[in-house]
Amino acid sequence: MQKIWEQFKEVAMAIFPMAAVIIVLQYTVIGLPPELFFRFVAGVVMVGFGLFLFLVGVHIGLLPVGEMIGSSLPKTGKWSLVIGIGFVLGVVVTIAEPDVRVLASQIDQVSGGEISNNLLVYSVALGVGFFVAVAMARTIFNIPLKYILIVSYGLVILLMTQVPPNFVPISFDAGGVTTGPMTVPFILALGVGVASVLRGKSSTSDSFGLVALASIGPIFAVMLLGVIYG
Repeated sequence: MQKIWEQFKEVAMAIFPMAAVIIVLQYTVIGLPPELFFRFVAGVVMVGFGLFLFLVGVHIGLLPVGEMIGSSLPKTGKWSLVIGIGFVLGVVVTIAEPDVRVLASQIDQVSGGEISNNLLVYSVALGVGFFVAVAMARTIFNIPLKYILIVSYGLVILLMTQVPPNFVPISFDAGGVTTGPMTVPFILALGVGVASVLRGKSSTSDSFGLVALASIGPIFAVMLLGVIYG
C-alpha cells in the first residue's frame, strides 16, 4: 500500500505543475473557450489516473517479469536463444509503446499517408529489436559499450548523407520516442537480469547501456526507409 501511495504522489507531482501553469495562463493570457478548457481539465484527470495505473502495473508486473526472464535465459546456456528472445522482446515491447504510436500517427498525417502508421511502427520495432539483440550479445561476450556506440553512430552519420533531409529529424525523433514508459522499464529489467547471472550482481556496467543501444535502432530503421522511399 505504501508503494501505491508513493506512485500516486509521483504522478501528482509530475502532472500538477503543468496543469497549474495552463490554468494560470487560461485566466491571464490565453482565454480558451470554456468547452475546450473543460476538455483539458478532463484530459488531465484521465491522463493522471491512467499514468498512475500504468506505473503501478510497471512496478508490480513488468519490472519483476523482465528481470526474471533476463535471469532465467542465461541459465539455459544457449546464447543464440538469449539473443533471439532479446530481439523478439524488443520488437513486441516497442509495438506496445504509446509514444511510438503517437509519432507514427503524426508522421502519417504530415506525409499524407506516404509513410503509413503501421510501416513506421513496425520498422522502428524491428530496429529496436535488432539492437536489443546486439545489447544481449554485448553482455554475453563482454564487448565494451563505447566501441558499439562509436561504430553505430559512425554508420548513422554516413546514412545521413544518403537520405532525404526530411527523414533525418524523423529518424532521431523515432529514436527518442522508444525511450518511453513501456520500453525502458522492461528493457532495463531484462538487462539487469541477464547481467546479474553472467557478471554477478555487482557488475552494474553490464546492466545498463541497453536503452542507449535500443534508441539507435529506430534511427537506422527510419533512415533505411528514407533510402527506400527517397
